[in-house]
Amino acid sequence: MVNKIFLHAQEIETFYIIPTLRRYFALHLKERGLKQKDIANILMINTATISQYTSTKRGHKISFNDFILKEIKKSAENIHDQMSYIRETQRILKIIRISGAICEIHKQVSLVPNGCEQSITGCSTIMEKAK
Repeated sequence: MVNKIFLHAQEIETFYIIPTLRRYFALHLKERGLKQKDIANILMINTATISQYTSTKRGHKISFNDFILKEIKKSAENIHDQMSYIRETQRILKIIRISGAICEIHKQVSLVPNGCEQSITGCSTIMEKAK
C-alpha cells in the first residue's frame, strides 16, 4: 500500500482495482473447475500469479462493496476466453466508476482532497468521454 499520497483514479484502477478484480475472477474460475494454467491463459498472466491470487498474496489490498462483488460474480460466469475476460473487466470497471465505488476505493488507499466529488472531477466518466 502507498503511504497515503494522492493517486488519480486511473492509478487506483491500475494498482488496486484491476489486481483485485483478477483475483476474484481467478477464484470464480477455479470454483468452476478450471485448471490453474487455463485460468492463467484466459487472464493472460503467469500461472504463479494465479497461485498468488488464490493464496491472497496478491490482489487483496482493497475491498469491494456487495453490489460490486455480485457484479464480479455475474461477469465471471461470462468469462470463457480472453476476449470475454477483457469485455467483462471493462464492464466491471465501468460499473465501479458509474456507481461511485471508485470513490469508496479511492478513500481506502489514497488521500482524497476535501470537496472531491465525481461531478467535479469527472472520475465517473473518464472512459466515457474518450469514446
